[in-house]
Formats: sequence, structure tokens, C-alpha cells
Amino acid sequence: MRRHRVVALVNPPQSPFELGCAAEVFGTVRPDIPDHYDFRVCAERPGPVRTTVGYAMLVDAGLSALREADTVIVPGWQPPTTPASSAVVEAVRAAHRRGARIVAICTGAFVLAQTGLLDGRSATTHWRHAAQLASAFPEVELASDVLYVDHGDVATSAGTGAGIDLCLHLVRSDHGAAHAAQIARHMVLPPHREGSQLQYATQPAPAKPDESLAPLLEWATSRLDTALTVDRLAAQAGLSTRTLARRFTEQLGTSPGQWLLGRRLDAARALLEHTDLPVEAVATRVGLASAVNLRRRFREHLGTTPGAYRRTFGETR
Repeated sequence: MRRHRVVALVNPPQSPFELGCAAEVFGTVRPDIPDHYDFRVCAERPGPVRTTVGYAMLVDAGLSALREADTVIVPGWQPPTTPASSAVVEAVRAAHRRGARIVAICTGAFVLAQTGLLDGRSATTHWRHAAQLASAFPEVELASDVLYVDHGDVATSAGTGAGIDLCLHLVRSDHGAAHAAQIARHMVLPPHREGSQLQYATQPAPAKPDESLAPLLEWATSRLDTALTVDRLAAQAGLSTRTLARRFTEQLGTSPGQWLLGRRLDAARALLEHTDLPVEAVATRVGLASAVNLRRRFREHLGTTPGAYRRTFGETR
């Protein structure tokens, strides 16, 4: 099977962190994890490319590299409102026309907006630059408080760490939840964050240690096959359901019920990838009660069926 080619398009001054998000997920070879991607960096003008932290990186490939890309990533753009050249705009459009996935990390969304690929679509960027994006590109439907937005062919993320969330989400889409989880563990990252979660920058001050949800989340994750309800979560945490909901919103940007459903779907995906259990048994093990319920949740949240997911990502495929 041909390897998936990921090309990052950089521009001076380039943020090393945004580029590093993509490089760590798609370009790092880990001996104990299957390697599915080829990663390359290009620039409009090959040669030394200034960075935002005072050194230059040497880039040997030009825009022609985008002609071979399966995924094009724009890892930030500084200053955000700087117009991309007509050559860059056309190269990105051409890659999209022939079927490449176009991805923006942080302020890279401004470049995608210039290409017109975001017209009439929702998109996000770093919260600090959201108003600029909305003002400069009114055709874009700004989703200012989420981690990332993925339309399949075009995706955007909020700032810094959310770029890693988006890249791992793309790996999940390409090769399944278990493979993405392996990469996340290797990077010493917390569990997968859904794109609909709020950008952390918009949240109140960090929770006090005795208010952290981490012990509750660990407890619940180990008991997905039991009758977990919001009331039971609240009782375990020693909180009212209202206080529990507030802390979930503050710390995770989602509700207890949505978080629990997400973990159950993640567990179901892993079982479908690594076992030959019947769908009914999978549903029972993750606390979704029946195959009918599991199929409905898969269709609603993943746009597919458990059987189709297993055929795509199962170890025996």
C-alpha cells in the first residue's frame, strides 16, 4: 500500500511549534508503532526560512512538493493577515482540486481562507485572532471556541496544542483510534480531545487540585461496562449534578453525558479494531446496552456503522 504523503508548507517567520505539531505526529518514526506517513517540508522559496524564535531552518523543497501531497498542512502564518502570494494560493487550490486534504494549524486558517476553501464553511483559529479572521473573511463561518473543525477535505485547528489534537484526530480517521492512541501515549499526551471541546484559553483559572476531575475520569473509564449515569458520576465525585456539570464545562468544555458517550465510542472502536467480538458483545462491554444503540451512535457521531468501521480498521482487514 502506498504511504500517505504529508507536506507542510512553511513561510517566514515560521513558528517552530506549529510545524513541530505536524512533524511529531506524521514525521516521527517510532520503532514499536507502524509507520504510515512520509513527511516533508516545503516553502515558496526553498533555502533558509526565518523562524519566530531567532534561527533559520533550511528547506530544500519548493511548491512543486504540493503536487505529490495527500495532505497539505499550513502550520501557522505570521503575521496572520499577511497575504499569501498568488503562487501559494494556486498551489494549495490545485492540491485540493486533485483530492489532497488541506489542513491549517492555528493562523494557517488565514491562508485557507484566502484560497476560498473555507467559504460558507465553519472554521477555527487561535482565539486571539478569531475576530481578525471573521472581519477579513466574512464568508467563513467562524467557530471561535472549539479546538478544531474537520470537513474531511479541509480542516482547521485553534492555537498551539490544538494543532496536535487535530493531527491525532486525522490519524484516527486514517488508521483508527487504537493507532492514534499509541502515538498519543508515545507523546505522553492526555486522552483524545474532541474538536467540539472549548479552547482552553477561554476557560477560567485552572481547577484547584481537590477540584480536578482526573480521578473521576479514571474511575469512570475503567467502568464503562457498568450502569454509569450522570447521577452516579456526581455521587462518586461527592458533588451535585449541577456542580459536576459546571466542572466538566470548565475543565473539559463538554457535558458529563457527552464525555461519557465519547469514551464509550472510543472503547467500542478499539474493540472493533482488535477483536472479533460480535457487535452486540461490543455494545455490552462499553455500556451502550445493545447493537441497535451502538449502530445508532456510530452513525450519528462517526458517519459509519460498526461493521464498516471494523472492515476498514480491524486487524484482520
